[in-house]
Amino acid sequence: MRQVRADEYAEFAAARARHLYRSACLLTAGDTHLAEDLVQETLGRLYVRWGRVSRVDNPAGYAQTVLTRAFLAHQRRRSSREQAVDVFPDVPDGGGTDTSLRLTLMQALGRLPAKDRAVVVLRYWEDRSVEETADAMNASSAAVRTRCSRALGRLRELLGEDMSEYARP
Repeated sequence: MRQVRADEYAEFAAARARHLYRSACLLTAGDTHLAEDLVQETLGRLYVRWGRVSRVDNPAGYAQTVLTRAFLAHQRRRSSREQAVDVFPDVPDGGGTDTSLRLTLMQALGRLPAKDRAVVVLRYWEDRSVEETADAMNASSAAVRTRCSRALGRLRELLGEDMSEYARP
């Protein structure tokens, strides 16, 4: 029976790791090394609890919640505040995507407070409801709505009111 669970976990981890990594990159505003660490921590926590996690209705959503909480915990316990840099290391070529747009958005996300960034990623990248976001962040729905409004306002300030240059036809 243990081998069956281990195989199920390995299949789940292989299928979800890439998506978790993308979300972690957004949460960390492009810090790929921290994103990798957060994904590893998330997958480790899931492995330990896989017997229970595999029985929930949405293991992928559970994994996303674990990732978000790991990110927020990391932000709280970080004793020496690292300084963000303008150049992102190890950024692969987008392969036809608009790299300058991606970097602009990552820099703007990086200037948001960690909880505001988490709200934006969960609500607009993960397409979660206010209630799901509140549950993932251990916050009230009202707090999520407030943070979301504040974060979007700040992003508008950083990116400029006229976003038409960033929109694709």
